[in-house]
Amino acid sequence: MAHLFRDLTLGHSKRESTPPPPSPPPSITPVRPVIVAPDLPSPFGQLASQLSDSDLRLTAFEIFVAACRTSSGKHLTYVSSANSHADSPTHHHSPSSPGLQRSLTSTAASKVKKALGLKSPGSGSKKSPGSASSQGKSKRPLTVGELMRLQMGVSETVDSRVRRALLRISAGQVGRRIESVVVPLELMQQLKASDFTDHQEYDAWQKRTLKVLEAGLLLHPKIPVDKSNATGQRLKQIIHAALDRPIETGRNNESMQVLRSAVTALASRSLDGSLNEVCHWADGMPLNLQLYVMLLEACFDANDEISIIEEIDELMEHIKKTWGMLGLNQMLHNLCFTWVLFHRFVATGQAELDLLHGADSQLTEVAKDAKTSKDSDYAKVLSSTLSSILGWAEKRLLAYHDTFDSGNIDTMQGIVSLGVSAAKILVEDVSNEYRRRRKGEVDVARSRIDTYIRSSLRTAFAQKMEKADSSRRASKSRPNSLPLLAILAKDVGDLAVNEKEVFSPILKKWHPFAAGQFISGIGELTPDAIQVLRAADKLEKDLVQIAVEDSVDSDDGGKAIIREMPPYEADSAIANLVKSWIKTRLDRMKEWVDRNLQQEAWNPKENQGFASSAVEVLRIIDETLDAYFQLPIPMHPALLPDLVAGLDRCLQYYVTKARSGCGSRNTYIPTMPALTRCTIGSKFQGFGKKKEKLPNSQRKNSQVATLNGDNSLGMPHICVRINTFHRIRGELEVIEKRIVTHLRNSESAHAEDFSSVGKKFELAPAACVEGVQQLSEAVAYKVVFHDLSHVLWDGLYVGEPSSSRIEPFLQELERHLLIISDTVHERVRTRIITDIMKASFDGFLLVLLAGGPSRAFSRQDSQIIEDDFKLLKDLFWANGDGLPLEMIDKFSTTLRGIIPLLRTDTESIIDRFKRVTVETFGSSAKSRLPLPPTSGQWNPTEPNTLLRVLCYRNDDAASKIPLVKKTKRAFILPSPLAAAAALDFGKSNHIGEGSDEAPEEGW
Repeated sequence: MAHLFRDLTLGHSKRESTPPPPSPPPSITPVRPVIVAPDLPSPFGQLASQLSDSDLRLTAFEIFVAACRTSSGKHLTYVSSANSHADSPTHHHSPSSPGLQRSLTSTAASKVKKALGLKSPGSGSKKSPGSASSQGKSKRPLTVGELMRLQMGVSETVDSRVRRALLRISAGQVGRRIESVVVPLELMQQLKASDFTDHQEYDAWQKRTLKVLEAGLLLHPKIPVDKSNATGQRLKQIIHAALDRPIETGRNNESMQVLRSAVTALASRSLDGSLNEVCHWADGMPLNLQLYVMLLEACFDANDEISIIEEIDELMEHIKKTWGMLGLNQMLHNLCFTWVLFHRFVATGQAELDLLHGADSQLTEVAKDAKTSKDSDYAKVLSSTLSSILGWAEKRLLAYHDTFDSGNIDTMQGIVSLGVSAAKILVEDVSNEYRRRRKGEVDVARSRIDTYIRSSLRTAFAQKMEKADSSRRASKSRPNSLPLLAILAKDVGDLAVNEKEVFSPILKKWHPFAAGQFISGIGELTPDAIQVLRAADKLEKDLVQIAVEDSVDSDDGGKAIIREMPPYEADSAIANLVKSWIKTRLDRMKEWVDRNLQQEAWNPKENQGFASSAVEVLRIIDETLDAYFQLPIPMHPALLPDLVAGLDRCLQYYVTKARSGCGSRNTYIPTMPALTRCTIGSKFQGFGKKKEKLPNSQRKNSQVATLNGDNSLGMPHICVRINTFHRIRGELEVIEKRIVTHLRNSESAHAEDFSSVGKKFELAPAACVEGVQQLSEAVAYKVVFHDLSHVLWDGLYVGEPSSSRIEPFLQELERHLLIISDTVHERVRTRIITDIMKASFDGFLLVLLAGGPSRAFSRQDSQIIEDDFKLLKDLFWANGDGLPLEMIDKFSTTLRGIIPLLRTDTESIIDRFKRVTVETFGSSAKSRLPLPPTSGQWNPTEPNTLLRVLCYRNDDAASKIPLVKKTKRAFILPSPLAAAAALDFGKSNHIGEGSDEAPEEGW
């Protein structure tokens, strides 16, 4: 480790042609002055101990030298920096720490400077202490240790003394990490009065060291020390006694042993109470941050206080080695370095914009850290630091017309950028309030700039008013002086032009309407603007009254002068402003609806099953109404219908857009299959139909509603939409009552204004009712015909009815009903379950009357079907806990009328079919029966229903029905026994291939 504490140089500047002369004798380097900004206190907090900046700097230097020692454990040979140089024979190279031996003859551009956007000094600039040309006749490049000593203003004598003591410490504690050593304690043990110039200097050094121990172990410890802690009390007594009377530091001295015992016990504590190898003596806040800032301050050129040295990369690399002792990490480093750059910019008179830009650039790293950190201590330091930066910036930006002009506008741009960045981190990553209202989309940058513009313009306008008033008082005695309003108009005009030309180009980067804030302010609806207009109205009336009274004795009674005073019509101007305000609010609300509906997840687990976008839109309506009634206008009732109608349209738009794309009842009902009459498995698929599709194709057609698999249209998500529409409708009634309350509290409202307010919302409630009805049917038919199609349409009674009954469908349906019951609000739950029951009955009917060629029923199957129908009804009755029996019977009327046909003998059905067909089509149907059309309205007395029962009847008698097709000739339904013949005959007559002719009767 010896190489760290010697003046080693592995390389020399290329300009060196001769060995360097010996170094001059030791000299005392003057202490570097502290650069402070009076109006910018440290955000890290004040130390409770009486440690001066000089004390902190010397302590930081000792920590730096100790932290940069090697960990190889080799004994060190001390060589005084005053008596050695690059060619000294005692100067040897340690391969374990090549970075510390590196010459600081900076030849390449600094990576740190490049990252911060800092410029490297040109050829005419001052050289940093580490560069070869800045070291006089020696020409020997400095090492990192020498550079740090010069940068921190530490004399060679102090440097030599510290290094000598650290060599002794290292020799006595071989193999120990520096983090396990309490450096001030070990220095006290190693350094004697003889190592100092005089006893007074030794006493001052010992007191400073004891204060450091007190600050690190008692006043600002990493792990808090309880006041009742005996070790802490003993250490406090020892330190205070030693401050009055120096302590003997010999190894066998009793006082020193007691001190060591107390210090070691406190420094070795851990959070769980056990002893720790790492000593905590300088890692408590704010002591560690204050010490680290002292080290970072050394990165500024000692000869040029606004410049960062060229060797910052190498110096920073070694400064970071102190993190172990100081308890720091990359996040705290980024924050401290941001503060150091910003503080130096302020303290040096804001002369170097590179420092401001560097702080802003470093703040982007802080922003990244803030989003990932969960450390509460870091959050406190972050909040304090950014609040200090933001406070300083806003003190200038809230009155930027006084602070900046065209000459220093570049400085303003940097300060605005830094202030906005700090505000965004504070609001978005530190503020708990922002996290709670995160979905409200707070535009921090625009909000801050808007505040700066309004505040600064208000201040500037007040100054113009005061100036105009002073001019008025001074010009009273002068003839033909300009009126006050004329002077004010000119000054305000100049202010507006200056705002547009100088400041707007800067501010519009964060606020798109920065230039218009001033110009449009006259037409903007604010309480101040309304009061001005009302005051103008009063002034106008007063002036007219005065003019009339003064001209009452004139020939025309004052009419001529009145004609020269056109009315301002303040009420009309206020009304126009209010209408513009309403339109702006409604336009923003519509934009918000579009944006948030695109992002809405319709998650049933959030907001108690309601859409978060609906909660927000209702909140916006409340806030808009509250803001409206807070306007100091005299016409709240007159303009309220415009506002409510606009809000009504916005809500209707929300509901309409939310339900669009969800489908309806007809979206999910499958395509009606062809009317068939054949055995199961027969190749003959139908008649009068060309290329009939298979049931699988039909089922695919019914899946249009899935809309390419959009998960947001699943059953739970549609249920959230239904809940949302129901919630909106209920909340509208509350809002209408709140409007009445607002009106009662309004000074301008009368009794007649309250009667018609309750029905102001008309479009949105109707849209909610329609939406609930549409989506309730959609989700019902989606569940039955899409989600459960595999057990209903593709499974029920396919093949042999006895082996493909309804139980699988009921099990799946019950599971879906449970999900719906858990998801849907209780007020609309019955409606959806009723619609599911209706869809289930319709599906059951479709299976019986339009199930396609894969189904056929005998009279014996009727009992199975009746039993299954009863099970289906029982599911919805749920032993009296479900739907009422009256409701179930009401919607199962059709099924209860058709199912008995399945057990009726075939001849009776044929006779009934002939009779109702003749009754329907008249006498022309007596000889040849026409094919009845399919209406879908099933009825036991309807011809097409009876025909379908016969088509799916599994016996021969059902085939003997003479029918007349709409074309030319008659045909008979083929019997199951004649299926093959029918197929052959169909081929010869092109049946099934689009032929218009059917076989003759007797087929």
